[in-house]
Amino acid sequence: MFILDLILKKRNGMKLNWDEIEYFVRGYTNGDIEDYQAAAFLMAVFFQGMDADETLCLTEAMLNSGDIVDLSEIPGIKTDKHSTGGVGDKTTLIVAPIVASCGVPVAKMSGRGLGHTGGTIDKLESIPGFQTSLTREQLISNVKEIGLAIAGQTGNLAPADKKIYALRDVTGTIENISLIAASIMSKKLASGSDAIVLDVKAGSGAFMKSKNEAEKLAKMMVEISRGAGKKAVAVLTAMDSPLGMSIGNALEVAEAVDILKGHGPTDLKEICIELAANMLMLGGKGSLDNCRKLSAKSLSDGTAFEKLLEMVKRQGGDPSVLEDTGKLPMASVKVDYKAERTGYIIQMNAEKFGMASAALGAGRKTITDTVDPSAGIVLLKKYGDIVEKGEPIAILHTSKKEKNSEALEILKGSVLTGEKPPPKVPIILGRIE
Repeated sequence: MFILDLILKKRNGMKLNWDEIEYFVRGYTNGDIEDYQAAAFLMAVFFQGMDADETLCLTEAMLNSGDIVDLSEIPGIKTDKHSTGGVGDKTTLIVAPIVASCGVPVAKMSGRGLGHTGGTIDKLESIPGFQTSLTREQLISNVKEIGLAIAGQTGNLAPADKKIYALRDVTGTIENISLIAASIMSKKLASGSDAIVLDVKAGSGAFMKSKNEAEKLAKMMVEISRGAGKKAVAVLTAMDSPLGMSIGNALEVAEAVDILKGHGPTDLKEICIELAANMLMLGGKGSLDNCRKLSAKSLSDGTAFEKLLEMVKRQGGDPSVLEDTGKLPMASVKVDYKAERTGYIIQMNAEKFGMASAALGAGRKTITDTVDPSAGIVLLKKYGDIVEKGEPIAILHTSKKEKNSEALEILKGSVLTGEKPPPKVPIILGRIE
C-alpha cells in the first residue's frame, strides 16, 4: 500500500476502506508518511469529504494510536461532557458537580484554552493550590470516593489526533466536519467514560457559525459514539452572545459559584440544567424531565456547591475562595467599554469578546503562553438591553494597563444597536439522541 494511491483515490471522490485509513493514521503518526504527503491527503478529504463509515474508522484509528483510560474500577455509569468551544463557557464547573451530587460519577479530562475560547483547566487553576495533574490512580480514587474529578489530559491519549490536528492547523484543512468529529471523538472515547453529552455550539463565538453546520457535526459525533458502542446525546446551544456575564478564568469561577449557590444569569443556568439532565438520564436517573428536576434541586438546596467544594479540597485547592469569591485573583486595572450608539442591543459578537478577553491576558495565542487568571471581561449589558451612547457595556479586567488599547480596538463594532427591541432567541437550539 502506498500513500500516493490513497491521495489519488480520495482526490477522485472514492471511498477509502478501513485498512487504508488505518494505514494513513499509523504511517503518519510513526513518521513513515511525510508532512507534505499527509497534507495532500487531508486536503483531498477536505474537498471530497468522508462518509459515516470512513469517519468512524478515522476516529477509531486515532483512538487506538495511544492509551485508552480504563475506568472499569469505578462503579456505575461514568458520564462525560464535551463542549465544542465558546465564550464565557464555564458549564463544566457547574454541570459536573450537579451530576456527581445526584449520584452519577463524573471522571472528566479537560483541556486548556486556545484562541478566543477558554479552557476548563485554566479556570480551575485560578483557584490557589488546585491540582489539575492527576495520575490515573488519583483520578479513579477521587471519583470512587466523592463521585467527581476534573483533570488535565494526561498520558498518551490519541497522539495521532495531536499530530494530525497540528498539520490541519497550518494547511487550511480545519473546517471539515468529518475531520472535526473524528478529532473530538477520538479524545473523548479515549477518556474511558460510558456515556457522553456533547454541547455543540452554533453562532459567532462558536466554531460552527450556523445551526445547520452544528447539527451536521452533532449528528456525526452521536453516530460515531454509537458505532463505538457508547451512549451519547448532543445538545445544540446558541453562542451568538457570550454565555453568562463573565469572560475570563477567575471571573468565570466566581460566576459558576454564583450559579451553584442558586443565583446567576438565567442563560447560563438554563444550559447547565439541560446538560446535567442529559448526563443524568444517560446515567440511569430516569426521564429527562425528572433529571431536569433533580438538577434544579441540586442547585437550590446547595448539594452541587458542596460537591464542588469537596472536589477542590481533594485536589489541593483552597475552598475558602469559593466561600468568598472576593479572594480569587483580582485585576489591578479596570476600564469601561462604552456604547458607541444609543439603542437596543441587537447583536453582541461573542467571538470579538473572546478575542478581547484573550488580548487582556485571559487567553493564549500558542499553547505555551501563560494566562493571567484575573484578566477578562464582565458584561453589564446583554442582547436585548437598551443602552445610551457612552454608557458602559462591559468592564475590562487586566493586570497590564497597556493591554487595554488592543482589547478596546478589537471590541469596536462588536455591539450593534437598533431602534426596536430584537426578538427573543432560544439558548437551547435542539437535541440529537
